[in-house]
Amino acid sequence: GRHDRRKQWYQRRVPITAGMFSVRDVGKTLVTRTTGMKIASDALKGRVYECALADLNDDENAFRKFKLICEDVQGKYCYTNFHGMDLTRDKLCSLVRKWQTLIEAHVDVKTTDGYLLRVFCLGFTKRVSKQIKKAAYAKSSQVRAIRKKMVDTMTKEASTEDLKSFVNKLIPDSIGKDIEKECMDIYPLHDVHIRKVKVLKKPKFDASKLMDLHGEMGGTTDESGEIISAPGEFVEPTIQDSV
Repeated sequence: GRHDRRKQWYQRRVPITAGMFSVRDVGKTLVTRTTGMKIASDALKGRVYECALADLNDDENAFRKFKLICEDVQGKYCYTNFHGMDLTRDKLCSLVRKWQTLIEAHVDVKTTDGYLLRVFCLGFTKRVSKQIKKAAYAKSSQVRAIRKKMVDTMTKEASTEDLKSFVNKLIPDSIGKDIEKECMDIYPLHDVHIRKVKVLKKPKFDASKLMDLHGEMGGTTDESGEIISAPGEFVEPTIQDSV
């Protein structure tokens, strides 16, 4: 009706460089048009979108959810960046069973490009082959040793990488597999996952870095969001009919 005319649709853009995600645009978002001092792009910045990994990568891996935050608006496009990761509730519930020990750990770690992340991990003990006993419970000393290994592995994997490379490790959950291997000599584990990642602090916003993440050069854009010229690039003047 009358209020619909005041609204405007914007396309959500996803980071695609270095194999982060394969889908370029994921859905649209609605915002009130610019009127007076209320600017549409300001209302869009800071919005957080939650998307299943299956939608971002066109695969069947639907239990891992990624949060993307809108950091910049150019033309009709919202340029997003990584804001967090989570597992769906049904996946977590399906992992928790009787006759095994649940081990959880979390750590605050800073990436090389200045993002402070809180990373949560969980894993479960498993029965070894030819085991007669029904239960596979770990001793409290073994739980402590496994938790220390989890914290050490998560710290090593995140503190030596930038955010882009760290997200690339979260997609196939390679950190969980590393923890599983590391803990084999303490107690065999299975279903080891990075359960959650939160972004606690981020460095000062840099538009050129965000554009680099999206595989584009930062620059002036037209109405459709297409880049006309990159900063510092020579633009040939148009031919004039008369002087």
